[in-house]
Amino acid sequence: MSTQPPPISDQPVLKLLNVESAYGPIKAIRGVSLQVRRGEIATVLGSNGAGKTTILKTISGIIDPRKGSVEFKGEDITAKDPSYIVEEGLSHVPEGREVFPLLSVRDNLLMGAYTRADRDGVAKDIETVYGYFPILKERATQDAGLLSGGQQQMLAISRALMANPDLILLDEPSLGLSPKLTKEIFEIVVRINRERGTTILLVEQNANMALNASDYGYVLENGRIVMEDTCAHLREKDDIKEFYLGMKEDGVRGERRWKKKKTWR
Repeated sequence: MSTQPPPISDQPVLKLLNVESAYGPIKAIRGVSLQVRRGEIATVLGSNGAGKTTILKTISGIIDPRKGSVEFKGEDITAKDPSYIVEEGLSHVPEGREVFPLLSVRDNLLMGAYTRADRDGVAKDIETVYGYFPILKERATQDAGLLSGGQQQMLAISRALMANPDLILLDEPSLGLSPKLTKEIFEIVVRINRERGTTILLVEQNANMALNASDYGYVLENGRIVMEDTCAHLREKDDIKEFYLGMKEDGVRGERRWKKKKTWR
């Protein structure tokens, strides 16, 4: 198989325009606009509580936005039922994995394919995800709740792939995992994108991993997008280096991190 990734289209598969979502009186995201082009990995960076997970829940219909619109493949899906959004080709891998603990690994995978009627295609895709994560094949008959955290994350990603989606929303895949497992999972995420052309929107606190894996990035602070650019450019921004990658400029030794203001230049 060619190692050349499929070209990224200029056509966005996902567009958010001035989206505002809240939990009761608390606004979680404020006027968020972003887009994800077909074939790319886009990432939203931000600290804990910035609103990253809320963006994904709003896209997948778990939360209805108070303002703004969500467009998927040219169709307005704002506040549509989550089951409809899944059938349209959008899969959501939630934070904390959320596998079905009392079902076997294989049955979890089949649950991911419940919208499909092509049995041969489903059987082929099960073998494909076993190729990405061989441990899942070894544990195919084991209850998913008995898997380790890293194995459950592998299963959650694989379950999303079983729907054969146009877009995967991936929420904090590194959460609670060792650096070695995190690196392994990110390598597979990139491989899925390059080999299958699957578009991915990733939210992640591990900025270094996210920027290296993704094509385009957004920085979210207090529910607002404060910066966006290609990930290659973001990695070179002084504020990104300082506040997300832990790299200090020469000459700032002794300056307290929390006293230095971000300029998002």
